[in-house]
Order: sequence, then C-alpha cells, then structure tokens
Amino acid sequence: MLEDLLASPTVGRVNIVAHSVGTMLTMEALRQLHAKLGDYAADRIGAVVFASPDIDMDVFTASVQRIGPLAPKITIITATDDRALAVSRWVNGSTTRVGAAEKAQLEKFGLRVIDASSQGWGILNHDRFLSNAGVRQAIRDAVGGFPRLGAFAPAGIELGGNLPPPEGAQAAPRVDSN
Repeated sequence: MLEDLLASPTVGRVNIVAHSVGTMLTMEALRQLHAKLGDYAADRIGAVVFASPDIDMDVFTASVQRIGPLAPKITIITATDDRALAVSRWVNGSTTRVGAAEKAQLEKFGLRVIDASSQGWGILNHDRFLSNAGVRQAIRDAVGGFPRLGAFAPAGIELGGNLPPPEGAQAAPRVDSN
C-alpha cells in the first residue's frame, strides 16, 4: 500500500503515524521501501511518528542504520513509565523497548524524541500520544514540518534530537490546553 501511495502522482507527501507493535511493521516497511526505491522513498515520505514503539532496541538500531535518509524523518514518543512496554520487556526477555528507552539513547541516532514520561496519568501510560494535548500538538508539528528542534515545545513536553530547525522556520508560542 505504501509503495502505491508513493507512486501515485495525485498523492503528496505521505506521513505515517504508528503505535506500539505497529511500529515494528512500519519500520520493516520503511526498510524494504528504502532498499527498493532508495532516495525516491525519502523524497515522498514526510514525517514518520512512532508512538510508544514496542520494538527491541537492538532490532530498531539495526533498522535505523538500514533506512538511510528516512531516519531523520522519525519522531519517537517515549515514556519511561509506560507499563505496557514494561510488560513487553518482561515477556521478551528483558530487552529494552524503544518506547520506554531513555531519550539520550535515541537522540544519538539523530532522531527527534518527545519524552512524554510523567505527562498525565493512565492505567498503562501507553496512550499519551492520544490523551495528552501537548503530545498531540507535538505530533501535529512533526507532520506539519515544524517546529523542529530548538523551537518552542508545548508546555511540559521536552523535545530532543540533534537535527537543526528547517531554514526559515518560526514557531508560535504554545498554550498548554491540559
């Protein structure tokens, strides 16, 4: 389906948002698209947002290295207090899940990281990308192409990564609507 969307002349940039285990499928699709289409895939894909990604850190690291210019398009929403990912870690043999990783572990790959730890309350803390207005705004900003790093973050949300802001981008101040 992604390949068909990328090939369609009537479709603009394709933005992708994936959650939990769905991020594993999405990462594999990105890897295959890059292997088959190269830079064309990177030109046609806009933002890629992984919310609470339930992927083994080692597998994710290897995949990021294989997707070339698609990697800087990734925004990851993490929460070190995500209980669903803690269970997944236990079930999968105590391997760190990307969505529960420390921000610094992911920033070293040049990825944009939104740390949603302690941003609200929930039984599982696995749905903050839906339940927290600041995180939702950060996702809209990622898909819209700005603000990037160095810009104002919604109140209580800490952005990260090491990509420069886009040339000429200006960020409007945010109002926390929580």
